Amino acid sequence: MAGRNDGMNYAPEGKPNKVVSEGEFKFAAIGLDHGHIYGMCNGLIEAGGQLVAVFDPDPEKAKGFSDKYNGIPIAASEEGILQDPSINLVASASIPRDRGPLGLRVLDSGKHYFADKPAFTKLEQVKAAREKVEETGLKWGIYYGERLHNEGAVFAGQLVEQGAIGRVVQVMGTGPHRANAKNRPDWFFDPEYYGGILCDIGSHQIEQFLYYAGAKDAKVLHSKVANYDYKQYPKFEDYGDATLVADNGATFFFRVDWFTPDGLGTWGDGRVTILGTEGYIEVRKYIDIARENSANHVYLVNQEGEKHYKISGDVGYPFFGQFILDCLNGTENAMTQEHAFRAAELCIEAQNQAINVEPADASVTTSN
Repeated sequence: MAGRNDGMNYAPEGKPNKVVSEGEFKFAAIGLDHGHIYGMCNGLIEAGGQLVAVFDPDPEKAKGFSDKYNGIPIAASEEGILQDPSINLVASASIPRDRGPLGLRVLDSGKHYFADKPAFTKLEQVKAAREKVEETGLKWGIYYGERLHNEGAVFAGQLVEQGAIGRVVQVMGTGPHRANAKNRPDWFFDPEYYGGILCDIGSHQIEQFLYYAGAKDAKVLHSKVANYDYKQYPKFEDYGDATLVADNGATFFFRVDWFTPDGLGTWGDGRVTILGTEGYIEVRKYIDIARENSANHVYLVNQEGEKHYKISGDVGYPFFGQFILDCLNGTENAMTQEHAFRAAELCIEAQNQAINVEPADASVTTSN
């Protein structure tokens, strides 16, 4: 399908909204295993950050990244970046299991860290990160891109803050993705590397629940995973869902999967529905199926009536500028450190508690 985005290099671009002058906030990229690194860097650059270096063990990946960003220097090693005192922050989309250990090294070098989600695959990694942040006073940001880098999701949060639907009592999220299996690296199919489906793409869902519900904590009530159709990858999980309840009484159900059909005009029909005491909001994040092949559709129903907003280009991505200023000023306006870490922990807790309703059977073959 023309214009289809398979999600391998999902890299949103927005209007520049610089919060710092040139050279005031320099950052580098280490680890290019997921295409999210491009969205992460785009957001920081649009907010005034200056991308000054890249390193990846794969020279082809490093060269492609350098070419994309006007030939920025390719470092000879990770240490070449970590030992540069002029660099304020390191961004990484390395293999998920490696993101936590890299973050420890980054903070030890005196730099802030910005990791792709999932930032961790084990609870022990989160514990080590908490201790390192406490020790150094530096930031450990996490790129929960399906909320932070989607204008519909950003606008929905603004509506909630304005009281448009009253008190939030329930959230439902769906995060379907196109598997695009033939173009995925081997680690993509092994939960030892990516953490499992609830830890991985479920991380977007749990973070947005805490945010929209205004919750500081939550408990996983039930979770389950399955490998329904990718039996040739015995450790892979192609489906997951979970139910949570927040410390303020709000409830949450989400579903994630790798079953986006080829006929859809984008990589996944991600949605969130937020129910309040005075109305509800639905965000169709990436497409309005069979109507418009465009993103950022927000539907609001409350006591005043029904509204449909198409807000691409209207609200931007405020997280990135706020995060840069938080790094420079020691504030927590973009996202509190506790929120980032607790969301990551809940994803792992949901994964660890999950019932496997259909484990893979290596003897079964499918057409995939």
